[in-house]
Amino acid sequence: MQISVIPIGDEILIGQVTDTNSGMIARMIAPCGWQVREVLAVGDSPSEIARAIDEAFSVTDVVITTGGLGPTKDDLTKQVLCDIFGGTLVEDPSVTENIKAIFERRGIQLNRLTAAQALVPTSCTVIQNLVGTAPIMWFERPDGKVLVAMPGVPFETETMLRDAVLPRLLGRFRSDVAIAHAVVMVEGFTESALAETLEEWETALPAHLHLAYLPKPGLIRLRVDGMHPDGDFIRAEVARAAGEIKAIVGPHAVADTDLDAAGIMLGRARRHGLMIATAESCTGGNIAHQLTLVPGASDVVAGGVVSYSNEVKMALLGVRAETLETHGAVSEQVVRQMAEGVLRATGADIAVSTSGIAGPGGGTPGKPVGTVWMAASLRTPEGVRTVARLGRFNGSRQRIIDTATTHALLQGVRLIDDTLG
Repeated sequence: MQISVIPIGDEILIGQVTDTNSGMIARMIAPCGWQVREVLAVGDSPSEIARAIDEAFSVTDVVITTGGLGPTKDDLTKQVLCDIFGGTLVEDPSVTENIKAIFERRGIQLNRLTAAQALVPTSCTVIQNLVGTAPIMWFERPDGKVLVAMPGVPFETETMLRDAVLPRLLGRFRSDVAIAHAVVMVEGFTESALAETLEEWETALPAHLHLAYLPKPGLIRLRVDGMHPDGDFIRAEVARAAGEIKAIVGPHAVADTDLDAAGIMLGRARRHGLMIATAESCTGGNIAHQLTLVPGASDVVAGGVVSYSNEVKMALLGVRAETLETHGAVSEQVVRQMAEGVLRATGADIAVSTSGIAGPGGGTPGKPVGTVWMAASLRTPEGVRTVARLGRFNGSRQRIIDTATTHALLQGVRLIDDTLG
């Protein structure tokens, strides 16, 4: 089955807020054998909201709207839904009690505007929002088509879709097709080079399998999708296809789950009982940030040093003054000393380091913007093993930082794999 998603709000159209709900909804419904057919973003205009709903119902049986349910004057969705489905706005006592309970837990005084969120159309069935104040409303047309109006706050939408809305939709619309997915994370290829490597294999894929390329800086996520009435068959087919991809790309396949470089590095360190440290210059702590964003990182992350100045490189990491004078901060020699120095300073087992020019200024003909040296050091029974490589990255300052972060972490992963297996 296919559904339509309608994100509502001027803030989406002018770029103040990014619509992340539509992608989340697509990911959440995919295991059910469902797909998002279209996303129709509209502003806070009654006529545009009504037009989008009418258009969505012309092609799908289920429509999910997000946003436009708040307490301010620009939140107009409920009145539009009254106009479409009939009924009037009345206070729902159960919603009022839910809002009061949420405000009491937060220690906030309930005000008049928020209390007005308990007004809901008499033509809907209310699904209580247990993590927010905007009620979820379920509407059914005489022809059996359904619209679910959900809040725009991503956490609320995700939680309530998973816990309440999706189970109800599954009870209302049965799927006769099984969908299976597998992911292979690949590094060391450009997208075009990887497509060329897999071209013959991909051409021979059966009709029930599809391969998608989803690149991000430094990594390409290969997703194998399968669709078939027989669930056991399609799951086996998808697993077989993923295994064949890994055999073709060899050691460039660094994970078989949808992880970023930080997640892959954490997994490798955890598998081998290693503690991680970081020594960063141009990435400004972004590597440590990405590592510690992952829940449970504390069992394998020792700490890090943001050594933006040469003085800090020398004082905290033991980088030698003569090395900086001879080779400059952006050099192989310096990042090697940074990685080895943070191992000494933290007692960690594996370290990654970066030093480069993220821009937009600071580049020279010999070291243009985007030049980044990266190193990784690993303690072994034979002593510390250090490797380094030069990267030349393109894009904005943030993109260069993000790309260098990914490449530095994956260099650490490769060092672990090459040394420890």
